[in-house]
Amino acid sequence: MSRLGAPLIGLALLAIWELYARTGGVDELILPAPTAIAEAAYEDRALLWDNFWVTAVEVAAGIAVSVVAAFALAVGLHLSRTARGAIFPLLVASQAVPIVIVAPLLVVWWGFGLTPKVAIVALVSFFPIVVATLDALRRVDPDELKLMRTLDATRWQTFRWAEAPAALPGALSGAKIAVAVAVIGAVFAEYAGSSEGLGHLILQSLPQLEIARAWAAVAILATFAVALFYALHLAERRIAPWAHRPGGPT
Repeated sequence: MSRLGAPLIGLALLAIWELYARTGGVDELILPAPTAIAEAAYEDRALLWDNFWVTAVEVAAGIAVSVVAAFALAVGLHLSRTARGAIFPLLVASQAVPIVIVAPLLVVWWGFGLTPKVAIVALVSFFPIVVATLDALRRVDPDELKLMRTLDATRWQTFRWAEAPAALPGALSGAKIAVAVAVIGAVFAEYAGSSEGLGHLILQSLPQLEIARAWAAVAILATFAVALFYALHLAERRIAPWAHRPGGPT
C-alpha cells in the first residue's frame, strides 16, 4: 500500500489542478490544465525529445564531474585540517553567488558548446556532495580507526579500508540531493546561451505563448530528476552495498 501512496497523491493533486484550471481559477496563459500540458507534450513530442537528450547529457555529465571532483576535495579536506579551515568557508560563501551571474561569464570563456553547461551543472551540484562526503568521513566508526592503528596500518591503508567505504556512500547520497538543483542549473545554463535543450525550449516557448509546451518541458525535467534520483539510489546499493547492511557504514 505504501508504494501506491505517491501515485495516489500525485493523481489527487493533478485532479485538483485540472479542476482549478478548468473552472477559471487562473488564466491558461499562466497555468494550463494538466490535460492541455499532456496534449502539448504529445503534439510536440519529437521537439521535446530532441531537446531533452541535450539537457540530459548536460545534467548527467555535470553530476559525474561533480561527484569525482567533490569526492577528491572532500577527502583532501578531511586529511588536512589546515586545508579544511582555509577552503571550506570559501565553499560556503560560493553558495551565495547566484548562478545567473556566473553562467554568462562561463559562456564568454568557453563559448556556447557543452563545456559551460556541464561546468554550471557541476558547480551547482558540487557543494552538497562535498558536505555529505565530509560528514560521512567524520562518522567513521572510531573502533575501526582504533583497530587500524592497533594493526600499525599506514594512513593510506586506514583510508582504503576504513574511511573510503564510508565516504563513497556519502558522495552518492550528496549526488542524490544535488539532482534537483542540477536540473535547474542546466536550465539556467541554457538560458545563458544555447540553441537547444529544454531550458532553451522553455525560453523560446514563453514569448510565443506556447505555455503548455513550456510546462510540458518542465514536467519532463521533473520526471528526469526523479528518475536520476532513483538511478543513483540503485547505483549506491550496487557500488556500496555495505552502507545498507545492519551495522555497515552510513
